[in-house]
Amino acid sequence: MDRHTDHHSASPPPGCPAHQVGMAPVPLWGPDFAADPQGFYRVLRQYGPAAPVEVAPGVPANLVTDYAAALRVLQSPKEFGKDSRRWRDFNEGRVPMDSAAVPMMAYRPNSLFSDGAEHLRLRQAITDSLGRIDSHLLTRHVERVSTYLVGQFGDRGSADLLNEYSKLMSLLVFNELFGCPPEIGDQLISGMSGIFDGVDPEKSNREILESVMALVSYKRTHPGQDVTSWMMAHPAQLSDEEMMHQLVLLGGAGSEPTRNLIANGLLLILSDERYFGGVHGAGLLVEDALDEVMWNSPPLANYGVHYPLHDVDLGGSHLRAGDPVVISFAAANTDPALSSARQQVSKRAHLGWSAGPHACPAKDPAQLIAVTAIEKLLNQLPDVELSVAPESLTWRPGIYHRALATLPAHFTPVVTERPFAAAQASADASEHSGRHAAGRRGPKGGWWSGFLNWWRE
Repeated sequence: MDRHTDHHSASPPPGCPAHQVGMAPVPLWGPDFAADPQGFYRVLRQYGPAAPVEVAPGVPANLVTDYAAALRVLQSPKEFGKDSRRWRDFNEGRVPMDSAAVPMMAYRPNSLFSDGAEHLRLRQAITDSLGRIDSHLLTRHVERVSTYLVGQFGDRGSADLLNEYSKLMSLLVFNELFGCPPEIGDQLISGMSGIFDGVDPEKSNREILESVMALVSYKRTHPGQDVTSWMMAHPAQLSDEEMMHQLVLLGGAGSEPTRNLIANGLLLILSDERYFGGVHGAGLLVEDALDEVMWNSPPLANYGVHYPLHDVDLGGSHLRAGDPVVISFAAANTDPALSSARQQVSKRAHLGWSAGPHACPAKDPAQLIAVTAIEKLLNQLPDVELSVAPESLTWRPGIYHRALATLPAHFTPVVTERPFAAAQASADASEHSGRHAAGRRGPKGGWWSGFLNWWRE
């Protein structure tokens, strides 16, 4: 199948700023871009390998849309650095502190924003710790979380598979990987849910920091078989502050893209006959669907922010030292210079996991979580179908992600193993009406403690 077909064939709507080639930077933070990013990418390619854009109101950057140019930026640490203390506009006061770009791009002392020896030290602690995850135990945990979540909505015969399943799946699984005790895990989920949904960002950010501080303190005296404890024991000898920043990075970079990978994968499987025909037959596999998502609709669509260490000519695009260079993984993957045959021959050649020194360190566990979560859901709800036409779904505005707002589905009502109390399920169903599931408190005070209580019953 040619990945330049389907809904990606539409051009930007009349009057769209993307038509104004050669004029002001193209804003990518509004609903028009969210509705048709591929239309914007096609026009932005007219600028050359990199195009002037706005990642937030009044915040300019260069967006790399060319596959070969993206690889050059990602794989050339002597030309392009990740330390955003080089961000000239921010340093000179032209980026307001309340800009939506600041939480995503401003410097933090973690591996994402570091270069050279410091980056190697911090990243090694992360990769070595993630490498100790037992894939069999992780698979079993994902399956348990899936059973638990389907138990919350299964008897209704309908659900929002984004907010009631994909989002909570990623958050609950990362709580397990971090080794969170109940109260800390509840607070971390509340903060992460709020920060990604834009619900009181200040309060959500405070909840995240407080919960991570508490987790670090707890694990110093209660180590276990978990990523937090392994990072603490690593020869890198991370300080408490370094531990906090690496955990915030892992939690944010792990849970949000993973939930969108699951949701985008479910959307493809439930809307494309090559896949949903195969749930009961010999169709393509879940792994194939996720590869296609990573090519055409990667959850982290535009990020990998780099800063030229000196003025650079990138295939005819002039990049100034200190100006942010954002990699469009989504545009690079759909670069017309790449043939559809390459996607078939080399399914993993996409940039959905980034590349180079800062390639995603959690690729393997994230892939395993997504595959297992989708397979388990389809096994529990074999006749699940979308409740609306795929083209009517809404995508959340924002340049960095490719994220659905909701994914409504219906199915024959089921009663899962070890269902939660009927009274709680009824209350949850009532409270869900018109609201996002993860925006409310979970069972018995919080989603993590609710899951742990359910599992111990």
